[in-house]
Amino acid sequence: MTNLKVLENEVEKIKERNKRVEADKAWEISWTRRILLTLFTYLAISLYLSAIRIPDPWLNAIVPAIGFMLSTLTLPFFKKLWIKHCYRK
Repeated sequence: MTNLKVLENEVEKIKERNKRVEADKAWEISWTRRILLTLFTYLAISLYLSAIRIPDPWLNAIVPAIGFMLSTLTLPFFKKLWIKHCYRK
């Protein structure tokens, strides 16, 4: 292989990696992910509360699920603060 071909292959690999990273980043901040995580959190807590015989488990599971959702909404703000003030290379 010529040096040019090697470089072209490397550039293609980098482009493919960048597409994967961009897709992962888009997923991390997507509303679909947040809603699914909130739903799964709600279901898991509801089932747990039901299993340990807490009254109204389906109603009582709403609070932690909403708390989780709120935490996902505030994390980007705190991430920016952390990067600005703590992450210095």
